[in-house]
Amino acid sequence: MTIKKLLIEYDAVNNRNTFTNGDTINGRIILEVSKETKIQSLLFIAKGKARVCWTEHYGQNQTHVYWSNEKYYSVKHHMIRESRQDGTEVISGGRHVFPFTFKIPDRKMPSSFQSSVGRIVHKLKAELKQSMKLKKKAKIHFMFVSKADMDTPGLLVPQQESKDKSLAFGSGNVSMDVHAKKMGYTLGEAMNVLIQINNTSSRSVKPKLELYEKRSFFAQGHRKVETRTILKEKSDVVEGRSGQKMVTKMINIPRELTPSILNCSILKLEYRLKVYLDIKCAADPKVKLPIVILPEDNSRESGEVQPLPPAGIGLEAFGNPNPQIWGTTSGAMSPPPPYEASAMYPSFPSDYKTTL
Repeated sequence: MTIKKLLIEYDAVNNRNTFTNGDTINGRIILEVSKETKIQSLLFIAKGKARVCWTEHYGQNQTHVYWSNEKYYSVKHHMIRESRQDGTEVISGGRHVFPFTFKIPDRKMPSSFQSSVGRIVHKLKAELKQSMKLKKKAKIHFMFVSKADMDTPGLLVPQQESKDKSLAFGSGNVSMDVHAKKMGYTLGEAMNVLIQINNTSSRSVKPKLELYEKRSFFAQGHRKVETRTILKEKSDVVEGRSGQKMVTKMINIPRELTPSILNCSILKLEYRLKVYLDIKCAADPKVKLPIVILPEDNSRESGEVQPLPPAGIGLEAFGNPNPQIWGTTSGAMSPPPPYEASAMYPSFPSDYKTTL
């Protein structure tokens, strides 16, 4: 086999191996051949895109697949281009290294995300083309974490929701008033929740809290929703006829969570804090507060960065010691709808179908 190896790799810029808007990625395409070989082209490709796809079953025999795509950028650059009259270029046997430098577009784009229904990927590819042979490909994904969007409406606005409930058989009333300092929290930040409970009923109640994520996928006028509990907390029992009582709970936002994704039209990742009163033999009164989870400070952690290979390594006719920084070829994306209009309180046409 003439082509022994084709791979693409990049250098990390921090200890978390993440990149954000406007970062520059340095890397290389490595091509190893067993003997002198004719090449038509070697292409570098960078892409950022989202895709959702799921299947719904109707009755016994009907199945429908819903899917949608969204593209953020697509960059192509020739590392080797045919130069001879026969449309090929000849490279000698051995290992050849082709450095590249790619600047991530400095505009609003969603962070990397992966699930069984939808994904957002940012990747680098190498494509090798030879006459009368199948195209050979190599790719690698990089973790893109979007900068915190501090322009999100309501991010620093205090949150407050109330709920009253009359219990059956003349047992009395119970109410709660839930307060949070703001809506936006960074990974690892502590969230203080204040619960004012007024229990004039004859039953005891137990305050409980649940932080959960909500994944919404949109395609062809349909929506699919998934939820997952992240953590649960509970407080002491509030006895019946105890009147007003104040409960304070502190919740630490787990650092391993994916920040909220609110700037993708086909996929949204949102978070909610549900606070409810556990009452035996009665429906639990509950309130939900929207929570926006922001990435940590974008300042870079110190970490070793691998240097680019020397210019003399590989095929000198094509290796460039000062590679060009390539921009995007796609047009600017239209801005997504405001968060308050589409994320917290989405509105859908009357014929919009929801799949849970």
